[in-house]
Amino acid sequence: MHIHGIQKLTLLDFPGHTACTVFTGACNFRCPFCHNASLVLNPANQPLIPEEDVLGYIRSRKGLLDGVCITGGEPTLQEDLLEFMGRVKAMDMAVKLDTNGWDPETLSMIVENGFADYVAMDVKSSRERYAEACGLKQFDTSKVEESVKLLKKGQIPYEFRTTVVRELHDAAVMEGIGKWLGDVPRYFLQNFKDSGDLLTQGCTGCSPGEMKALLATVKQWIPAAELRGVG
Repeated sequence: MHIHGIQKLTLLDFPGHTACTVFTGACNFRCPFCHNASLVLNPANQPLIPEEDVLGYIRSRKGLLDGVCITGGEPTLQEDLLEFMGRVKAMDMAVKLDTNGWDPETLSMIVENGFADYVAMDVKSSRERYAEACGLKQFDTSKVEESVKLLKKGQIPYEFRTTVVRELHDAAVMEGIGKWLGDVPRYFLQNFKDSGDLLTQGCTGCSPGEMKALLATVKQWIPAAELRGVG
């Protein structure tokens, strides 16, 4: 598996777990607000960490770590993702997958075979404005919708989340997302922050007041919705 980075300790990325985060390269989306532009656009030019080194680190930290987050880029682009997840699970580590939901077939195999303990799926926008948020001229949301339906079956703990960008997300978008997702158990609005490694310039975050107003809109359909990382 192509691993281009590892955060050796996180107390935030995997709810209820002390974990490390593994970063894979490449993505099929071009979200203008993506904070890992180098992994998305030029993964081949990024340092490559041997899979065995990563697994060796995880093994050496057993007892201190109890979870591994796999993020990207988009992890489901990795052909040997399931094999890697299986090897991590064999160490009695919990696994969290971050995904954009573009590959419901792979997601289904992960869920059905118990390779993940938690899935965090990004919902980029409402159906009508999905292409814009993905940075694509056109986008068929059918596969993303299939992944949403799969997770809503409740076979695995999951969350949906949306990174809010002032230029892309307004009350109408939040209404569209709320009507689409419905009464799910976990949905988070995260305010955009400039990492300095963006795909596109010109994205800005919202004020705390604006975030609270968008939250109030979406709560009409998703009562459990919350803000994450907003003071």
